[in-house]
Amino acid sequence: MKKTISRRGFLRAGAAAAAAGMLAGAPAAAAAAPAAEQENCLEALFPAQKKPKYIFLFIGDGMGTAQIQMTRFYKGTMENGGAVVDADLSFTVFPQTGLVTTYDSTSFCPDSASTASSIASGHKVESDTLNVSPWTHDEIYRTIAEHLHNDKGWKVGIVTTVNVDHATPAAFYAHQNSRKNYVEISAELAHSGFEYFAGGDYQDESWKNTHGLIPSGQELARHQYYNVVTTQAEAEALKPGAGKTVVIAEKLADSKSLNYALDAQPGEWKLTDYVKKGIELLDNDKGFFMMAEAGKVDWACHANDAASCIHEVLELSNAVQAAVEFYQAHPDETLILVTADHETGGLSLGYATTNYSTYLTQLSKQTVSAAKFMLEYIPRFREQKLSFEQAMQEVRQCFGLVLPTDPDAASAGRLCLTDYEAGQLRDAYERTLTVGASSQAKMSQQDYEHYGPYDPFTMAVCHTLNHKSGVNHSTYCHSGAPVALYAMGAGAETFNGAYDNTEIYHKLAELTGVE
Repeated sequence: MKKTISRRGFLRAGAAAAAAGMLAGAPAAAAAAPAAEQENCLEALFPAQKKPKYIFLFIGDGMGTAQIQMTRFYKGTMENGGAVVDADLSFTVFPQTGLVTTYDSTSFCPDSASTASSIASGHKVESDTLNVSPWTHDEIYRTIAEHLHNDKGWKVGIVTTVNVDHATPAAFYAHQNSRKNYVEISAELAHSGFEYFAGGDYQDESWKNTHGLIPSGQELARHQYYNVVTTQAEAEALKPGAGKTVVIAEKLADSKSLNYALDAQPGEWKLTDYVKKGIELLDNDKGFFMMAEAGKVDWACHANDAASCIHEVLELSNAVQAAVEFYQAHPDETLILVTADHETGGLSLGYATTNYSTYLTQLSKQTVSAAKFMLEYIPRFREQKLSFEQAMQEVRQCFGLVLPTDPDAASAGRLCLTDYEAGQLRDAYERTLTVGASSQAKMSQQDYEHYGPYDPFTMAVCHTLNHKSGVNHSTYCHSGAPVALYAMGAGAETFNGAYDNTEIYHKLAELTGVE
């Protein structure tokens, strides 16, 4: 069989050969030096790269550079009384950084299935597909997680704040021509043999209800001898040696995902807790790979919900810190990567009406996610036929915005609405009562441009708070902006520079010796 060598290996071998040539042309005494001394000299010139045995890959779904910077600014201003201070997150201090392109084989504004597949398998694929060749779908691309698990005997964990069969987690174990093939994806999860899955519940129940003979994702996992844990108490009780495990969050929110960090109750498990449990269950002498996704960064940005996005990024930072603490115990064997699959929302820092100023601390006045407001508040507003003024009293409690006619308007500062802003919210509320997000066919192009596929009033409230804080979004979908990558640990220097997302797979494969 023909032996292959990586590009980096080729360059390294060429450099070593050049060094050996220099030694060969050196004075006779040096040239006659023992071979061991020559090897030591070469090693000094080209030190061997450390090889990771424990790899953490964190993916902030939809987390572009603006999302990271907004969170840093918010954290800094909140911690310093509103002063213009840029605070670090756990991963922004990592010594190595990269800039990564995200386009796929069909779009410059790609989706999570294709971009996560590129990271996982090193190939460009079509939007909405998982690790299959473009157009024909007849070639399956194996992922870094599968290679490390099946070829190297490493343990593997897949963690997410959204559904365990959602596009990004599925990209590390599934191979489908549609990310919506939930039953097939669930079957691939069950047959992957990966030791640890954690996140929101499966999306396949609608298929089960339609085709009653098809087992659910949880049933498929149990058939393959997985422990399926559905309460937080059971998850807390898991110990090393528990065997293959799927942990489904007990408290589920929109679309059976974890609650937004902004909405979580005290003591409720968030991403950090599932990562810590994964470390406990996966830790072994041979090695492990963990992919942990902050999936609701993406969902918040789709909904142009800047405050919820900030809290999701902060929670991701907490989860990365758990990996950093593991690294501190295994500094020569651990690699931590933090990146994104793509950017969502076209986020920008700065808005027309705030000019060169930002007021990010105002986002702290938002106490519920846009998703929770849509699910729990808007139906009640419709049912009770609340007036605009009555609805705005609850908006004041949840978002801090105050009508100019409110008795406390004078003390509300910048959170007091102008007449123009109040008029926009009134128009949106009327659209909510007459059309609503559940009747998309009745929404006009103007409605979509203003509110996207969401409830008009909720979107108008979010946009107003964002704009008054100096934040804006250009889309309800993904953008084609490049994303950052932060690296620390064994082999981290490999990830410096600018490159395509497919290179993340190839760099990991080279570091771990995957063919």
